[in-house]
Amino acid sequence: MYALVEILGKQYKAEKDTVLKIDKVDAESGQVLEFDTVLLLNNDGKVKVGTPYVKGVKISTTVEEHKKDKKVTVIKFKKRKGYSRKQGHRQNYTYVKVNEIAGV
Repeated sequence: MYALVEILGKQYKAEKDTVLKIDKVDAESGQVLEFDTVLLLNNDGKVKVGTPYVKGVKISTTVEEHKKDKKVTVIKFKKRKGYSRKQGHRQNYTYVKVNEIAGV
């Protein structure tokens, strides 16, 4: 059984006991988060598609940790003008573990 869930504007495939890497959420480690924005539910071949969300279905997750991704380097350069800029960025992510898909 799996569900497609929308979290902070992005879609993820959630199965029980899987870890999802989502954009940073203000929550403590070990805190339980519930998401009710389920777009699709597949229960042993029986598919329910929401319009836009499936009613009565929630995804229960536990926050595991907060991490930063690898550094992305952005370089701007214009030839023969003496112009160059270098900038780095590390995106923050939250890892959540799917506990259950409730309301099936």
